[in-house]
Amino acid sequence: MSDFVQQQGTRCQFTGNYSWVILSAIEQSIKRKIEAVGTPLRDWDINIYRGVLTGYNEAFIVDTAKRDEILGNCKTEDERKRTAELIRPILRGRDIKRYGYDWANLWLINTHNGVRGRIPRIDINDYPAVKQHLDKYWDKISSRADKGDTPYNLRNCAYLDDLSKPKIVYREIGVEMDACMVPSDWMINNKLYMITGKHLQHLLNYLNSKIFNRIILSSANVTGGKGVDFMAEIRVPMPNQCNLQCKEDEVDSILSRFYALSSQEIAFIDAQ
Repeated sequence: MSDFVQQQGTRCQFTGNYSWVILSAIEQSIKRKIEAVGTPLRDWDINIYRGVLTGYNEAFIVDTAKRDEILGNCKTEDERKRTAELIRPILRGRDIKRYGYDWANLWLINTHNGVRGRIPRIDINDYPAVKQHLDKYWDKISSRADKGDTPYNLRNCAYLDDLSKPKIVYREIGVEMDACMVPSDWMINNKLYMITGKHLQHLLNYLNSKIFNRIILSSANVTGGKGVDFMAEIRVPMPNQCNLQCKEDEVDSILSRFYALSSQEIAFIDAQ
């Protein structure tokens, strides 16, 4: 046993406020180089938020056939137009992949609770066809904990505006980041996080890079998810340090040069 430990062992220093992690010597070397530069995401001009929690998905998330049925039950063209704007495409955790998504043709009935002083709460009486649909689930939606001012409304969401912006979206749980861009006005469920703000393409390329996923992410304790606290500490080079507005297949070579990785370190990352 002692011979095995001497041959296979590695020395690790457990310092700072991070979770302990055992890494090989080459992994430690790469990680030190990455963490020595860059700006923590908490200091970027971005916001990181979780997706929507309905409290009862069966009522508030519908497929295309049910959406069309609700729209067909509208009595006037004005009601139909307003209702179509209310029901928005939604993505779930399982729909997201690296640089893309597979939409399952699901829609969120976005009867939001508004934002005090800025955005009025959705009044269900303005949407008779939606009310007719939700009334079928009254027992469930009225007893749920996650509701707004009325059982017809979703819970309070202070960052309602950000859901209507272009955004990076990624899964809460997963061994890789699998981040992608999602259009304005598309919604996401509570198994996803979103990033809005500046330099989104730069950030997207970094979060999908081999260097980030195979060194930083794989060496972190993300069993509790990749939420705001975890992401806030990630150090990413700013665009004026290392411009990642490039093709996907060029990202890692640019980062390797920026971090001054050795040929052995690059080969190690590629082999993972």
